[in-house]
Amino acid sequence: MKRRTFINNSFWITTGLVTSCNKTIPEKKNQARVISGKVKSGDKGLANVVISDGFSVVKTSSDGRYEIKLASESKHIFVSLPSGYEFPHENNLAKHYNFAKEAPFLSLIDSISEVNINFHLTPLKVNDRKHSFIIWADPQIANESDVVKLATSVADVQSYVQSLPANTLIHGITVGDLVSDNLPLFKNYNDAIAQCGMPFFQVLGNHDIDYDNGLGENARISFKKNYGPTYYSFNRGNVHYVVLDNILYSGSGFKYKGSIPQEQLEWLKKDLSFVSPDKLIILCAHIPLAGVDNREELYNILRPYNVHVMSGHKHYNQNIIKDHVFEHVHSAVCGAWWTGDVAIDGTPLGYAVYEVDNTNIKWHFKSVGFDKSYQLRTAVSLKAGKKYVQANVWNWDPNWKVQWSANGVNKGTLGKVSEFDVKTTALYKGPDLPEGELKWIEPVQTEHLFSAPIPAGTTQIKVIATDRFENIYESILDV
Repeated sequence: MKRRTFINNSFWITTGLVTSCNKTIPEKKNQARVISGKVKSGDKGLANVVISDGFSVVKTSSDGRYEIKLASESKHIFVSLPSGYEFPHENNLAKHYNFAKEAPFLSLIDSISEVNINFHLTPLKVNDRKHSFIIWADPQIANESDVVKLATSVADVQSYVQSLPANTLIHGITVGDLVSDNLPLFKNYNDAIAQCGMPFFQVLGNHDIDYDNGLGENARISFKKNYGPTYYSFNRGNVHYVVLDNILYSGSGFKYKGSIPQEQLEWLKKDLSFVSPDKLIILCAHIPLAGVDNREELYNILRPYNVHVMSGHKHYNQNIIKDHVFEHVHSAVCGAWWTGDVAIDGTPLGYAVYEVDNTNIKWHFKSVGFDKSYQLRTAVSLKAGKKYVQANVWNWDPNWKVQWSANGVNKGTLGKVSEFDVKTTALYKGPDLPEGELKWIEPVQTEHLFSAPIPAGTTQIKVIATDRFENIYESILDV
């Protein structure tokens, strides 16, 4: 009789998912490894649930069973979490995956031919066609002082969640740069997420990389240990969420570029083959697509779908519409690297809130310490010795309207300009600014500014901004 050894590894995740792994050690080494198992809810197997190792993509059978041949590069097996079920998490960190290669079994992995991983999902108590999510971009904590400052953003998220109607479904996604090259601070970031009151999914950023570990997977060891695969998908309601890893590290110093590996694009094609074109796609990545060298191939893959892209990296806010793709480049949670209370384009410290109803989506920017009505800031700027009104409408897109009045007299549309924000210039522009150690921070010119000369004798100006959803916001400036 052949001798077989079984090693069992089981753990619970807070929302009720149980992952078990039975590893069989045969006599022959270096055989192809097969991952198999079942996706269940209670005692019932769930059909048509998508499972992947990042290379192969399969669906469960009518009784919830799946089988996948594990690619040699794969470290994880993950579920494209189906609509109608809770997001499994551990202290609010999404746990939609299990390690296919995990200590203490690393020394045995070459001899393992069969791995059994089962996933147990918990049904939601409410319909998830209506749900919300928030996007954090670039918390980028570098030290303990930054950790303390991040607590203010956490408190703001807590307050926002508590203001929502009972049974509102909400989750979070951080689109990269969780930390700032100080990877032990992943623990502090995790502690912050644990307090946010919702499950959070993570995206790899260029400052989340093990730069001393070399190329490829080695550069992602710490991130994967904490957060699992760097690209994956999940579902909620009629929305299919995709997370991509678009950081191509050169293996030398801090050099990287925006690029999506071909094997990841091939995975995406397979993943989307199970998604009908009437679904809304939310695609999350760290580097904005304008900075990704093979973005056109990505656009082609996404062509059948209505797509919203969520990115960060730039520390400023920008909305970009290209054909069927609406990209939201999110300003940083840390603003200008935790210096001052605005980012380098004048956007306040904050995050974006998205509300989904079926495949319709609405959004607004949530400034830390302010309510939803705070969507613009006005100031007096000086140009060639003459006074101008300047309005910064940080979440502007071409479907917004920005109008103004002086002393109660309607002046019509306020002209869009590309220049420096007044407040940002005062905080950051010049060799002696900002105050503190980060003298390299500089403001950027932005195109979500609006300006006009102030008529002589004006004592009060009102700027009215109307967003694409017909919400009206006002700012009054005493001159």
